[in-house]
Amino acid sequence: MNITGAQLIGTSESSTGTASFTGMNPKTNQPLSGDFKEATGQEISAAIALAEQAFDAYRSTSPEQRATFLESIADEILNLGDALLERAMAETALPLGRLTGERGRTMNQLRLFASVVREGSWVDARIDPAQPDRQPMPRVDIRHMLLPLGPVAIFGASNFPLAFSVAGGDTASALAAGCPVVIKAHPAHPGTSEMVGRAIIMAGEKTGMPIGVCSVVQGTSHAVGEALVSHPLISAVGFTGSFRGGKALFDLANRRPVPIPVFAEMGSTNPVFVLPGALAERGEEIGKALAGSVTLGVGQFCTNPGLVFIKDDGVEAPFADALTKAIAVGTAGTMLTTGIRDAYEHGTHQLETTAEIEAVAIGQLEESSNSVSAKIFRTSLDAYLSDARLEEEVFGPSTILIRGKSSAQFLSAARKLSGHLTATVHGTPADLEANRELLRILERKVGRLLINGFPTGVEVCHAMVHGGPFPATTAPQSTSVGTNAIKRFARPFCYQNFTDDLLPDALKEGNPLGIWRMVDGQRVRD
Repeated sequence: MNITGAQLIGTSESSTGTASFTGMNPKTNQPLSGDFKEATGQEISAAIALAEQAFDAYRSTSPEQRATFLESIADEILNLGDALLERAMAETALPLGRLTGERGRTMNQLRLFASVVREGSWVDARIDPAQPDRQPMPRVDIRHMLLPLGPVAIFGASNFPLAFSVAGGDTASALAAGCPVVIKAHPAHPGTSEMVGRAIIMAGEKTGMPIGVCSVVQGTSHAVGEALVSHPLISAVGFTGSFRGGKALFDLANRRPVPIPVFAEMGSTNPVFVLPGALAERGEEIGKALAGSVTLGVGQFCTNPGLVFIKDDGVEAPFADALTKAIAVGTAGTMLTTGIRDAYEHGTHQLETTAEIEAVAIGQLEESSNSVSAKIFRTSLDAYLSDARLEEEVFGPSTILIRGKSSAQFLSAARKLSGHLTATVHGTPADLEANRELLRILERKVGRLLINGFPTGVEVCHAMVHGGPFPATTAPQSTSVGTNAIKRFARPFCYQNFTDDLLPDALKEGNPLGIWRMVDGQRVRD
């Protein structure tokens, strides 16, 4: 597939901008082929206007048509073949195995949303039939379902060039809900983004979707993202990235004359609590596994475990030794961009120069331009409780061991936590029984609580929650992974006193779609 560097505005291309940039190879810091144009305000407005023009036709497609479109996107991504993986490797320094798996995940989540759309019950149909004889007042016929919001602005993430990018979960769930998308490609992988964008547009053409159901714009400046979010025809925003970037878009969306929802997943430090019984029984095993979790993907996961709380009561040595040895002999790898590497080095330098913190293990460097070392730090729980900066995310392969003396300190640490995506507790059955209060506290702090595992790795399924209280996200009632993500881009709507012929199929009397509905308070399918 030829990479042109143009904006993909529906089925057309545009290259009217004068500013340009190139993709970079993180291993060499050398530019890659392709001259990518910075989107102009006019190009962004044209893409949004086309999405608005497509909205009514697209939201009126049948569940089968929309499901077929999503499945066709997966097929077209696969049809890109090795060229997609090779370009993604060049732009990200991620290994072939990781990217092959990520391509599969991207395709699988598109197909999963297709199954949700085809089954249809996600629209939450509710019917309260008229009761003309009810006393003291009759009840009119009232029916409820979820309707798509309108055109959605999607921001691709840096760390997942496929699964959280142009055809990632935000795009899949917005398209599944019936919303056209205008996607801001991440400048760390512009060629990969263009290739996937073309695959989506090709799938739309093959399945008869309206022109404008998907557009992709490129750019390195904040102006591109600001123009998307501030445009009056954009109805919602999906974002995965840094706290600073997500919060800026959230604030901009709320300053609009008509504010819109921003579903921003902004990362966290994902605290891990290792309880005394688990430390004593399998400390070495946990230490080795933690090292693998910290360094997985060069630590460039929003679920990377950045804080580890242990009780300092004489049994932690096998755990700490296994962790530090694994880190010291390991090579973390090459980070995605020079900017991400610089931010990691700055964050770890701040920890290294803080009086109450000790660096206990530093890993090896590989020979590449953006290589970093994994780092393990140690401090006391008292120091953690007195310094709010220690809870801030350092994006990359590092973590802080925080040692306390009592269970009461553990509870204080848990209560002090702000919002995170995950928390993990390692414990024996006796540990967990004795720490029910800790679990209850953590339920209020995170979107996903794990027992005896590690948070890196987010299953795409119906039950997954990838979200959490602020500042992990701007919308703690939602998830960016799993099929419930579709509901972010829909709103409840009520039809009152409609005749059957005017109602959408999901609410018609005969239930022509055959979906589960709540009728007079009872879940039924007939």
